[in-house]
Amino acid sequence: MEAKLTTNAKGIKYEEAGKFEETRFEKIHNVIFLTSKEGSIKVAQEIAVLIIDKQAKGEMCVLGLATGSSPIIVYEELVRMHKEEELSFSNVITFNLDEYYPMTKESIQSYYYFMHEHLFNHIDILPENVHIPDGMVSNDDLHQYCIDYEEMIRKSGGIDLQLLGIGRTGHVGFNEPGSHFNSETRSITLDYITRVDASPSFLGIDNVPKKAITMGIRTVRKAKRVILLAWGQNKASIIKKTIEGEISSKIPATYLQQHQNTTFILDVEAASELTRINTPWLVGPCLWDEKSSSKAIIWLCQLTSKSILKLVDEDYNDNGMSSLLAQEGSSYDINIKMFNKVQHTITGWPGGKPNADDTSRPERANPSKKRVLIFSPHPDDDVISMGGTFDRLVEQGHEVHIAYQTSGNIAVSDNEALKFAEVAKDLSTGNNKSIEKIIEQIKYKKDNTIDSVEVRKLKTIIRQRESLAATRYLGVSDKNVHFLNLPFYETGSIKKKPMGEEDLNIMCAIIEQIKPHQIYAAGDLSDPHGTHRVSLNALFESLEILKSKPFMNDCWLWLYRGAWQEWEIHEIDMAVPMSPDQVLKKRKAIFFHQSQKDGVLFQGNDLREFWMRAEDRNTKTAQKYNELGLADYAAMEAFVRWHF
Repeated sequence: MEAKLTTNAKGIKYEEAGKFEETRFEKIHNVIFLTSKEGSIKVAQEIAVLIIDKQAKGEMCVLGLATGSSPIIVYEELVRMHKEEELSFSNVITFNLDEYYPMTKESIQSYYYFMHEHLFNHIDILPENVHIPDGMVSNDDLHQYCIDYEEMIRKSGGIDLQLLGIGRTGHVGFNEPGSHFNSETRSITLDYITRVDASPSFLGIDNVPKKAITMGIRTVRKAKRVILLAWGQNKASIIKKTIEGEISSKIPATYLQQHQNTTFILDVEAASELTRINTPWLVGPCLWDEKSSSKAIIWLCQLTSKSILKLVDEDYNDNGMSSLLAQEGSSYDINIKMFNKVQHTITGWPGGKPNADDTSRPERANPSKKRVLIFSPHPDDDVISMGGTFDRLVEQGHEVHIAYQTSGNIAVSDNEALKFAEVAKDLSTGNNKSIEKIIEQIKYKKDNTIDSVEVRKLKTIIRQRESLAATRYLGVSDKNVHFLNLPFYETGSIKKKPMGEEDLNIMCAIIEQIKPHQIYAAGDLSDPHGTHRVSLNALFESLEILKSKPFMNDCWLWLYRGAWQEWEIHEIDMAVPMSPDQVLKKRKAIFFHQSQKDGVLFQGNDLREFWMRAEDRNTKTAQKYNELGLADYAAMEAFVRWHF
């Protein structure tokens, strides 16, 4: 099928149908979709066709299945096809890739639980045709168990289609770095990064098992067809190394370069670091527009360690950009144009400068006093991600509202909650059975169990009060602080409900109530199923619902990034400088979120506290501007304007 290419808002080409022609850099066939949902539906359709073809021949269809966030929508679509299109799984045999060890089937963190929750409980597959490694097999029997698992796959006729995800270490299944090319099903010790990535599901890394049972590389390679799914910005780096790098046991997924029928299904973010996407001028002829030119010039500055105005013709010619030089006339003309563009993103007036010519400014001058609505996915993202801009907006007299989209209660540790409960008990007069009940529930809570409604309410209140302390410190009235507590989040576990109509109604109501001239929201794209991404999608859908309202004609949307990431310089539409005093003020605002300080529950492999990460990110953004030849600021917060 001939490829039909479309360009998204960030200038990245993705595929609506068909296949890309691989470049000389790529060693594995891959297909890019605009969203993980579109890619997942395409994969589910291929699986359905395979099942139906096998049914027509009277044959069993053997599927190798994966867990994790990547295949969730694939399974949702297969369930939909079963219920609405009568897709039968009666001829399907499944073998799952892996399971934690030790791990009971009943545990909500087990892959047995995951597969039944997302797929097997909702289709007509025969229970005897479902095979998932047993996380409770005795250590003495484990070696033989793994041999028997391989034998079951062989007797079933081998795997027709193997579905894979990929970890940040490059593991497929739980084949961690160092796994051998000919490895088969076995016990394995999990890499630290793998355990870090799993820690949210286990409410902390200390609860993540250190071992697992996994199919081997050879087992995967013997599958007739392999599809690997990768979604989100946090997979971009390992996807580039896997597709373009050399085969190495350090990145086990690179072994798939030698499989003759493998396809990587990617969304735009996961594909963003591939050479043909990230630096297409190194691959072949490039169509130069404003976006691609800006990206290339910033890249060239970083490559040559030169500021914009110091680039010369030779720099362009030697690095695949001679066609841009020919198009624009000279490096001098290109440099001046680019320097002015970057300089015009810098403003100390994020709400617009009153009575000023706003032709070259990021924001409008009018109205001079704006209604501003800052959406914060968790109760602290506002000050962590844009605390300096928040402060500036308040100081400059704008009507600033904060809307905390979720309660964030899952991020409050039991020890922190117990401390507050005991303080409440000490302050109460007489017997307070409700407080005593909460204390008992926390003290005798079993590992990895979901908090009771009462404990979740306490943790919600803790986060609300911390938020109010921070917003008061920045000069915002309590009446302008809104706790939305979107229902999708309120499950008590890391797994959330799908965003629903109730969530959208709440979002639409707050937007209609305030009728903002500016909306700020978290634009994190790392995890397609994470709270930040769901919160952003809720905003996008709400704006789509409200777009016909008159007030929407004057509403601009600005996206910020979280503590871990920042927009690339060529993407930035507004950069707000911060003085050293403002950096300190932002730090103090973050400190009000005491339950998140020192012992952050899901801090990943970056052990620094949120304020440290935020300051480092803001400092580096300012340094990058300075290295391009712009003014030397202490720190900067960056935003991208999203045109909806």
